[in-house]
Amino acid sequence: MKSEVISVKCSIVRGGTSKGIFILENELPSDPVLRDKYVLEIFGSPDVRQIDGLGGADVLTSKLAIVGPSSREDADVDYTFGQVSFVDAKVDYKSNCGNISAGVGPFAIDNGLVKAVEPYTTVRIHQVNTDSIINAKVEVKDGRAVIEGGLHIDGVPALGSTVELDFSDSVGSITGKLLPTGNVTDTITTQDGTSYEVSIVDAAIPTVFIKAEALGLEGIETPAQIEGSAPLMARIEEIRGRCAEKIGLTDNWEQSTQKCPYAPFFAVVSPSKAYHTFDGKDVAAEEIDLVSRLLFMQKMHKTHPVTGTVCMSTAARVPGSIVEQVLSRRGRENRKIIIGHPAGVIPVVSELETENGTYNLKTAAILRTARTIMDGQVYVRKSRIQ
Repeated sequence: MKSEVISVKCSIVRGGTSKGIFILENELPSDPVLRDKYVLEIFGSPDVRQIDGLGGADVLTSKLAIVGPSSREDADVDYTFGQVSFVDAKVDYKSNCGNISAGVGPFAIDNGLVKAVEPYTTVRIHQVNTDSIINAKVEVKDGRAVIEGGLHIDGVPALGSTVELDFSDSVGSITGKLLPTGNVTDTITTQDGTSYEVSIVDAAIPTVFIKAEALGLEGIETPAQIEGSAPLMARIEEIRGRCAEKIGLTDNWEQSTQKCPYAPFFAVVSPSKAYHTFDGKDVAAEEIDLVSRLLFMQKMHKTHPVTGTVCMSTAARVPGSIVEQVLSRRGRENRKIIIGHPAGVIPVVSELETENGTYNLKTAAILRTARTIMDGQVYVRKSRIQ
């Protein structure tokens, strides 16, 4: 068998509410075309079941992290994120996944890329896709990242050790500007002549924000309810595609699903209200500062992405934005904002300063947990990469 395959060391790591395959940079070819052939073979893509690879057949589990020594003096490691499609033979490197970012610090420590310092080690992560720095504060004991702890995050059943992520160096992650169009709000007109008010904001990841009522929604629908409406999903993708074209991520909005399926994210927001989560919990209106239903890769996120959370909390500090319009008074007055999502809540701390028409993101911090589930080797068939 060994003459037919190439062995690649890898780890399966849960970062926040996502799960990915983590691979050291030197385990993959440097040629990007050949590298992606390896990655698709490792994940078992394209195949909606990913039955012949390690992918989890879900947008939250078909994720890649490539980690290696830093190419920047102000960072400890380089981290490249890839969203691996199970529909097409494609790996999207245009942006980042904040949840997967939570696993990078622990992975770097456990693999000797960063010296472990007790009780906490701060790992300076160069996020290659966005060319920004993420600071991850990781609890350490006996030379390894601590797994057990007292932090619960909705979407993960077990408690874990806190990983604190600071995304303050994330304004203009892809477009170079917090407001890529130069406007706090824009009007997008679809083929049927309907106009929609949106805010397009780029912090951690470009995201399109729209009010639930504009789409005829309450805002507290479950992922299944939203995905179950084909006309609604088509309308959302058209609006997202037109926004992607507007900010230069595609030349033609009709090709957005193929050309830029991952970014921008699309968030449907509404004022805080009580609702039942899709997995049976109750969220009280007074517990949260707004409600969000976020889509990416043409699917509903079952919880809430970290990058999307950072972007939403930043947008909430921009006067007149769609997010600021629906934000609670408490959320406006406090540094912390609590977002209600399909599986519960996610808190985030943000501070945005404005000076001479420019924006300075002072704080964008979020708490996650992470753990390595498996270390091992995956076999790449030579016949699949030739």
